[in-house]
Amino acid sequence: MDDRSSNKGKVGNRSGSRGKGHKDLNQLAYDIVQQATGQAPKPECKEKNPAAVSLGRLGGLKGGKARAAKLTPAKRKAIAEKAAAARWQRATE
Repeated sequence: MDDRSSNKGKVGNRSGSRGKGHKDLNQLAYDIVQQATGQAPKPECKEKNPAAVSLGRLGGLKGGKARAAKLTPAKRKAIAEKAAAARWQRATE
């Protein structure tokens, strides 16, 4: 029997996240205290492009209405029934 076959379903090599983030809770707490007291610089955030933000917002505002206008009444009914069934099943669990 192969050694690797017993590890199915378990998390494998995590080398992809090496060097990212904090290694333990104490180090994270230390960094938070340093930032809160102003002893360490806060991490810099990238500025968002205002044009991209406004375009995304506009698309989000009209997306649902445009999708509903394209659907046939039968398709809208099927979607609504599926959503209602999902809500009721969650409520009974």
